[in-house]
Amino acid sequence: MILSPEDTLYAYGKIHEAYDGVERIDDYFRMKKMERIKKIPTPLFGMKWEDDLFQSFDMNPEDMNFKIVTPEHSTFNTLLEMTASFTYEDAPGKQVKIIVQETTTDKVVGFIKLGSPIINSRPRNEYLGGVPDLTIFNKRAIMGFIIVPVQPFGYNYLGGKLLSLVCASHEVREMLNKKYNTEMCLFETTSLYGNIKGTSQYDGLKPYVKYLGDTDSKFLLTLPDNIYHDLHKWFIEKNNDEQLIHKGASSRKLKIQTKMISIIKNSLKQHHPEKYIEFVEFIKSREDVTTKKRFYMSDYGYANVRDVLLGKTDKLVKNEINFDKFYLDNLVKWWKKRATKRFDKLKKENKLRTELEVWNADTLNTIDIIR
Repeated sequence: MILSPEDTLYAYGKIHEAYDGVERIDDYFRMKKMERIKKIPTPLFGMKWEDDLFQSFDMNPEDMNFKIVTPEHSTFNTLLEMTASFTYEDAPGKQVKIIVQETTTDKVVGFIKLGSPIINSRPRNEYLGGVPDLTIFNKRAIMGFIIVPVQPFGYNYLGGKLLSLVCASHEVREMLNKKYNTEMCLFETTSLYGNIKGTSQYDGLKPYVKYLGDTDSKFLLTLPDNIYHDLHKWFIEKNNDEQLIHKGASSRKLKIQTKMISIIKNSLKQHHPEKYIEFVEFIKSREDVTTKKRFYMSDYGYANVRDVLLGKTDKLVKNEINFDKFYLDNLVKWWKKRATKRFDKLKKENKLRTELEVWNADTLNTIDIIR
């Protein structure tokens, strides 16, 4: 498909409009967040969404206990949108959404979404000693796409570390086993901000969650929702009402965006060669916004995860020293010692944060994206 000279310039302009001003990953997150907070639904009369979130910031971690809850999707999505710096997209494949509640207050302290792992990862391949059989791997492994604490619960109490431990718990693993009729043996995740930030909430969690290295990451971030939908509809009209990518395709939104960019490039090359060179450089500069991600994994306390994932055996063997440590009660006990130390230090230094941080039109430019 080649666009007309006039249509080529129109599409070229829409892509420029989408990515102008996006010099860093936090620029992109703030732009996306601005779109999404406008769509947060109004709660029932007399209620506030914030009322569901943890706000007892004088509470000592030693007095806390937690439970894992499977929420309604709409509740999860709304509360997460108010809490997280980034905006998320649902993806095909396995998906489990979880909220973690503190049981004394019955308030939400964080959000977890687990899903099918990304197809390829250099740190994972190096750990396994090769590329695994994806049929075996996808049945046995899960990835954390959302691991987000309510703030300032995360800051005051190492809330991100608590949620990371929940992901690596036998309780969550057993939830996955039951839902997907399998035996999970690998949990993996990546840092949200990559090497733009030197540390991550997943650091310091050995032996439960371990750092394996940095991913290779260079891709064009997804278009803002409004521009993507308008441009996609426009392209279908220009393509004689035919879809650019068939409806059953995996990662369809990304493939549609890639196809649109490719059509613009080819059309520019034919009609406006000087602008083609500019466009290629522009897209390359926006791909450089993405950063390498710190990659982490947990084996849930099993001793032979490599052999299982590589198909050498289908029987998991427990590491007798570590396996029981991965039950939630033991993980919370481990977290409490460190969270109490953090809480006491902040309190002593008068640095404890006591105001709930939620995204809305009033806070858009006051909350740090990278936090």
